[in-house]
Amino acid sequence: MLTDRLRALRAEGRRALVCYVTAGHPTPAESARLIRELPAAGCDVLEVGVPFSDPLADGPIIQGSSQKALEQGVTLERALGIIAEAKPTAPVVLFSYLNPLMKAGPDVLQRAKAAGVSGVLVTDLPVGADPEREAWLGSGPLEFVRLVAPTTPQQRMAEIVKHGRGFVYLISRLGVTGVHQGVATDLPASVAKLRAVCDLPICVGFGISTPEQVRAVGDVADGVVVGSALVQAVETRGVDAALALVREMRAALDRP
Repeated sequence: MLTDRLRALRAEGRRALVCYVTAGHPTPAESARLIRELPAAGCDVLEVGVPFSDPLADGPIIQGSSQKALEQGVTLERALGIIAEAKPTAPVVLFSYLNPLMKAGPDVLQRAKAAGVSGVLVTDLPVGADPEREAWLGSGPLEFVRLVAPTTPQQRMAEIVKHGRGFVYLISRLGVTGVHQGVATDLPASVAKLRAVCDLPICVGFGISTPEQVRAVGDVADGVVVGSALVQAVETRGVDAALALVREMRAALDRP
């Protein structure tokens, strides 16, 4: 479903809007509603984050949402239940650190698939770090999405891409997730370097927070990932405000 959706968008000449939400934030019920309603607001792919106690790659906004979900008892298993309950019409990528997946048992990927998940992205498993676990993820029922940093040498980029499916997530800037004032000036060069060795769609995330930034990234990439800005909108202004923000971003991305 993930690859099919991205291929269809590419055939239409459109850019993918990928929306990150933390499972169980701000509450399990509101989280299910958000996951269910985001596709109608213009989201093409959902990234659903599994709450984790030590999210080193995330900034304070997503860390806070993860902690809030954990305090309400949202584990990986509960996250899968929220996805199954929501029944979203857009493909879902499970966004997780390695530890929750390992603790969930060897059949967790099959359970995720049964809950309606199409892909998996593991933030702390770089290519070559653990071949056995990478093989387990790569040969499973979910499309294994890989991360690429902007400072990655091109030869290394090519190696990462060989081990990925669905799309490649290009980090727009070094550091942790968060809201930033502008798009990294070297982003076009980073996308071009990756595209030279990559046939998969390239989706760019980290720090993209306004419709104008979404438009700018969409001009060079196949998709745009929005996370912290959406989580912050949910936290401070509620689900309806987050959905309105996504509609604005969709309109900006589709503007001729």
